[in-house]
Amino acid sequence: MTFKVKGKQHISKNCLVCGIENPLGLKTKFYELENKEVVGYFTGHTYLQSYPNILHGGISATILDETIGRAIMAHYGQESFGVTLELNLKYKKPVPLDVELKVIGRIVSDKGRIFEGTGELILPNGEVAVIASGRYMKRNVTQIVESDFIEDEWFASDGKDRDEIEL
Repeated sequence: MTFKVKGKQHISKNCLVCGIENPLGLKTKFYELENKEVVGYFTGHTYLQSYPNILHGGISATILDETIGRAIMAHYGQESFGVTLELNLKYKKPVPLDVELKVIGRIVSDKGRIFEGTGELILPNGEVAVIASGRYMKRNVTQIVESDFIEDEWFASDGKDRDEIEL
C-alpha cells in the first residue's frame, strides 16, 4: 500500500540513530505519513556488525526504539518525544549491512502521558526482520534536553524528499 508523506522529522548532530555528524551513526532520515506512521531509512555499516555482514541485534533494537518513540511526533509535533519505559523485540531474520533498510513505527494506544507503539524493521525484499512493541512516556523535548540542544542540534532533515512511501 502506498501512503503520502506529510513531512520530514527533525534530526540532530550526534545521535546514534539520526546524527549527521556521528561517524559511527546510522544517519537515519524519518518521514511522517498520512496514516500517522513514521518511516525511517538507514544503512547499517561495518562498525555496527555482530556476525560478519550482519547488523548487531542491539542496533536493530535501537532503531526500532527510536522510531516508535518518534511516532508520537506524527500526532503532536516536532517538540514531542517518547521516553522508553519498556521495549520488547522478536528477531525473525538476520539484518544485512550495506543495504538501505526501512523501519516503521506507529502509536497503537495513547493514554495521556503514556503511549504504546509497535514497529518493524523491513529488509530490502520487503520481509520483516525484527518486530517490536513498547511503552513510552510522552515528553516535550524541552523536558529532556537543554535549550542549547534545541537551538544548535535539533533541526529539519536534509533527507531525500519522498512524496510517497510504499509499505
